[in-house]
Amino acid sequence: MNTDLSIFRLITEASFVVQFVMLVLATASLASWTFIFAKRKELNRAVEITDEFEEQFWSGVALADLYRKLSAKDFEPEGIEKIFLAGYKEFSRMRQTGTVEPMVQVESAQRAMRIELSRELDRLDEHLAFLATVGSTSPYVGLFGTVWGIMNSFMSLGNVKQATLAQVAPGIAEALIATAIGLFAAIPAVVAYNRFSTKLYRLTGRYELFVEEFVVLLQRQAHSK
Repeated sequence: MNTDLSIFRLITEASFVVQFVMLVLATASLASWTFIFAKRKELNRAVEITDEFEEQFWSGVALADLYRKLSAKDFEPEGIEKIFLAGYKEFSRMRQTGTVEPMVQVESAQRAMRIELSRELDRLDEHLAFLATVGSTSPYVGLFGTVWGIMNSFMSLGNVKQATLAQVAPGIAEALIATAIGLFAAIPAVVAYNRFSTKLYRLTGRYELFVEEFVVLLQRQAHSK
């Protein structure tokens, strides 16, 4: 109880610069936690959709039937489903012309899937840069507040004939709080960024592998009568 009140008092009695640094770090921490929960849910959803789609795709269902199911009006495709729809739609469009060579049909479908793949990865990568920024800069911002607070503490002793630890301790303590808040903001952001980057890297590999496997199937279908 006393410790909480002491910390609260140190924060409220800190200099304006130190308080501003604390406010910036607290805001960055709150924003990063918001992005962490949202991104975790988004990536887990993307993995879940990929698992379900691959199970359907390799179950032996006809590609045309799968396309009709995913392109229905009451269905909202996500993630790898959009990649499949983009490729099969372009492949069907090129094939219906009747004048396009099989290799061109497949290459056109592959380009369409690559475009949709890039869009999906851009969407999943959103806010990761913010987490990296918070993780890398928060300790330095907190250190700036600490240095400023300690500097003010020692400057206040200029007119004191005999300095004591009791006179310096409050100023140093309030300054160190800024470093603590900086670490509190940085550590979760760094951990989340590394975890999400790894998951996104694996998901990217699964997307790219699906594109290559789907291209092989389209090549067979393009050369079939």
